[in-house]
Amino acid sequence: MGETSTAADAAGIAPRDEQRRDDDAVVTDAEAEVEIAVRFAAASGFDRSTRDDRARWLTALAEALEAHRDELVALGAEETHLSPGRLSGEVTRTATQLRFFAGVVREGSYLEATLDAPDPSLTPPRPDLRRMLRPLGVVAVFAASNFPFAFSVLGNDTASALAAGCPVVVKAHPGHPRLSRRVVQIAHLALVDAGAPATALALVDGFDAGTALVRHPLVSAVGFTGSTRGGRALFDLASARPAPIPFYGELGSINPVVVTSAAAAADVAAIAAGLAGSFTRDGGQYCTKPGLVFVPEGAGFERALVVALADAPSQTLLTDGIASAFDSGSAALAARDDVELVFAGDRATDAAAPTVIATTTDDFVADHEAFLEECFGPLTVLVRYADEAALEAALAVLDGSLTGTIHHAPGEDVTALTEALARVSGRIVYNGWPTGVAIAWAQHHGGGWPATTGSVHTSVGATAIRRWLTPIAFQDAPAGVLPPELADGNPLGIPRREDGVLATGAAE
Repeated sequence: MGETSTAADAAGIAPRDEQRRDDDAVVTDAEAEVEIAVRFAAASGFDRSTRDDRARWLTALAEALEAHRDELVALGAEETHLSPGRLSGEVTRTATQLRFFAGVVREGSYLEATLDAPDPSLTPPRPDLRRMLRPLGVVAVFAASNFPFAFSVLGNDTASALAAGCPVVVKAHPGHPRLSRRVVQIAHLALVDAGAPATALALVDGFDAGTALVRHPLVSAVGFTGSTRGGRALFDLASARPAPIPFYGELGSINPVVVTSAAAAADVAAIAAGLAGSFTRDGGQYCTKPGLVFVPEGAGFERALVVALADAPSQTLLTDGIASAFDSGSAALAARDDVELVFAGDRATDAAAPTVIATTTDDFVADHEAFLEECFGPLTVLVRYADEAALEAALAVLDGSLTGTIHHAPGEDVTALTEALARVSGRIVYNGWPTGVAIAWAQHHGGGWPATTGSVHTSVGATAIRRWLTPIAFQDAPAGVLPPELADGNPLGIPRREDGVLATGAAE
C-alpha cells in the first residue's frame, strides 16, 4: 500500500540458510518451504469444492477470527504500534470481508454463466455453447504492513481467492510475523472443524520465500500490496517466468484532491479540518491518504489547516524502515527551494510528526515527478492555483491514483473536474475524504500505474474475485460433464445469460 522500501523489504526479510540437493544444485530452506506449501495447496482439491462449501468455510474463518479478537488485537498492537481500537475495528472489517465473499459465492453471478442454444441457420452455424469462469489455481498473496488483518493473512486478496476456489499461499509481512503465524494457526483449526482442507491455506516468510513463491510453476497468480519499487520487482519477476502469470499489485497512490474556490469560500475551516483528520489518520499510513491537495490562492486554506492541526499528535510508524523513509522523504521535500513549509508538528522520540508543504502550480508542473512520488506517512502537499487554467494544467500531469476527490459548493458544475480526475483515478469522491474503503458490490479500489498494475481490476469489493478466475467454454458437451451451474433448467438458480437474455432463478 505504498510504503517506501527496497524490493527485498517488500518481498520479505533476511535470506535463510542454504542446503544442497543430491544433484549439488543449491536450494534454500525458503525454497523448500515454498515447495511444500505450494504442492500441498495445489493437491488440496479446493478447486473442486462446491460454492456452498466455500461460503460455509469463509463464514467459519470469520467466526474464528472474531472469537480470538482480544488475543489477536493485543499481539497486533505489540508488533505494529497501531491502537487496540483501530485493530479491533480491522478485525471486524476482515470478518465482514470474509462473510461478504461468502455471499458473493452463494449468489453466483460472479461466474458469468452464459448459454447459447445451437442454431444451424446462422453463418457459421452455432453449436451448443456454455461458458463460465473457473478458478485459476494456487494464488500467492503478499501481505501488507499497514493493515495487519484486512490486507494480510485473511485479508481481501485471500478472501476473494478462496471464494473463487483458489488455494492460497500467503507471504507474511515482516512487520507482523507473530500475528501472521497465529492467524494461520487459528484459520487451520477453523477450516478443519468446518470440513475444509487445511492445506488450502499456507504461510511462508522471508525474502527468498517471496521470490520463490512468484517463480513456482504451480502458482497461477499473485496479489501484492506494498511499495511501488518492491511491487515492480515482483511484477517483472512474474512476467519473466517461462510461463508468465498475472500480477495484481496495489502500489503507490497520491490521491489528488481539488478544493474549488466556491467550496473554500463556503466553509474553508470544515474542509481543512477534514483534510487534517484524513492525512494524519493512523500516521498517514493509508493507501488512500490525500497526499496532494489543490487549493485556491488567497482562500485562507493554509491558515485554516494549521489551526486544524494544532492538536495533531506525532505517531510511531509501523516499522523502522517506514519511519526512516518518511523522515528522509519529508525532509527532502521540505528543503526544496520551490516549496514553503506550512506546518511541522512537534516530533516525539521515534515518532513522525504531521507535515504540510505548499508550492505553486507552475513549480508543480515543472517538477511534477518529484511531487507525485508517494511519501508514506503524515505528509500532504498543497498546490496553490490562481485560476482554472492553472488548475487544468496541473491536473493534466497527474499519474494514476486509487482515488480523486472534489470539494465543491452546492449546485456547482464540476463536470470538467470529474473528467480530469477520472482520467487517472479509480474512484471519485465528492465532498468527502478517500480514507476508508467500503466493502460493497459497486466498490472499485484500483487505478492506473503506479496505483495498481491492472487498473481494470479491484482489490476491494465483489469483483475482486474476478482476478482469480479464467473462462472455459463447453461446446456440444455431454450433460454429464457440465458443471451444475451450466446445466439445463438452471437447477442451482444462479443468474445466467441464456441466448442473450439475462435470467435468474431455477426454471419452473
